[in-house]
Amino acid sequence: MLKINWLRSGLGGLQWLFFLFTNTVVIPITVGAAFALPQERIQFLIQCSFILTGIACALQAWLGHQRSVMEGQSGLWWGVILSLSASAPSLGISLTELGGSLAVGILISGVITILIGLCGLATPLSKLFTPGVMAVFMFLLGCRLNIIFLEGMLGISSGSSDKANVIQPAVFLLAAAVAVFVSVLSIKARSAIAQYALLIGILGGWALHAFIFGSSGGTSNSGTLDAGWFPLGEPAGGLNTGVIAIAVIAGLINTSNTFGALKGTDAIYEHEATSGQYKRSFTISGILAVISGLLGLVPYAPYVSSVGFLQQTRMRKRLPFVIGGLLFATIGLIPAITGLLTQLPLSIGSAVLFVTYLRLLGSSLQYFGQLHMDAANLYRTAAPLFIGIIVMGLPSEIFTTLPPLLRPLLGNGLLVGILLALLLNQVHSRPSLSALSPSIRTKGE
Repeated sequence: MLKINWLRSGLGGLQWLFFLFTNTVVIPITVGAAFALPQERIQFLIQCSFILTGIACALQAWLGHQRSVMEGQSGLWWGVILSLSASAPSLGISLTELGGSLAVGILISGVITILIGLCGLATPLSKLFTPGVMAVFMFLLGCRLNIIFLEGMLGISSGSSDKANVIQPAVFLLAAAVAVFVSVLSIKARSAIAQYALLIGILGGWALHAFIFGSSGGTSNSGTLDAGWFPLGEPAGGLNTGVIAIAVIAGLINTSNTFGALKGTDAIYEHEATSGQYKRSFTISGILAVISGLLGLVPYAPYVSSVGFLQQTRMRKRLPFVIGGLLFATIGLIPAITGLLTQLPLSIGSAVLFVTYLRLLGSSLQYFGQLHMDAANLYRTAAPLFIGIIVMGLPSEIFTTLPPLLRPLLGNGLLVGILLALLLNQVHSRPSLSALSPSIRTKGE
């Protein structure tokens, strides 16, 4: 019986390994491309991402919230970083200055997150994230990320020159075929196969891309990590205060992921998360954010998408989750594997994640369903939603007439929409729009 339990835990660990991989691998690649980093630096980002994500998951399961919830690089942070990198030239900010300013902002936001955890500020903070705010947040986050993924499917890279920044029809057709295949496999296949749809799509699409278009280049043969602090840019010399302010604001908004993930798993674990679990979770996430700022990584947060994975696999025990995390960290220590992964075509990775993040619409609609859509609530949600989408579609060049401090903030539709939602939901807020998370119990920790 003991051998059977260990076998089940091992197979469950492999499932978690695939889940961690598909949700992580594209992030450092896209960030590296957006900042025009050399291949060796991108490999460094991938290795650090794998190692830190694996350790983060094990730490949260052991010392943090103590649930099988992936601790990964935040989609909100990812969208903000890629959005800033795309608009940096028109805002008069070099990529090096942007990277250094982001590092400082991430370090500050990490310290603030640690203080939220240590000081027990989760309860008052949760009151800001009403269902109306979360509905807007989920919808705009899906829009921002899927714009990036669709550009990747079209063969457009944030780090490309203007001449290469054009639609590539052949690349798009293959990426679109992969996206359709992953969607159909996720819906029609048996659960034992459907849970691996993302991995199958990445590997199959990568093989087809190499067969049709050839290899994108040789892999790195470096035997050790190309270690170095601040690979996106040194925080020395000129720093952009607007970018730093955006990073701090993004760090505060990023706390909504912790409330969403733990609240979403309350039913699975059949009890509400305690104040102690929230404290420990925020503290660990804050420490990881500080490390991310030093290593040029996207900061961390619990993944709300873990709820769907737990519901599908019905595997809530922590041992398989910890095994998967430690395996993932081990892979990051093997340069041959991470060097190979730097060659993953952005169009294929973008296609798979495009399908994955379409599910954010469902999360948004669930929050909209909690609202009584009278005239007041309609305006509170419609205004930030439409204004955020409109700002996303505006060319970044039109913001050059604004003060440099405000350009990065007002030119980011995601942050504009979320901040407006937070403001409107606190003005004459009705009792029915109470806090997103349930009351956090202080007993039974």
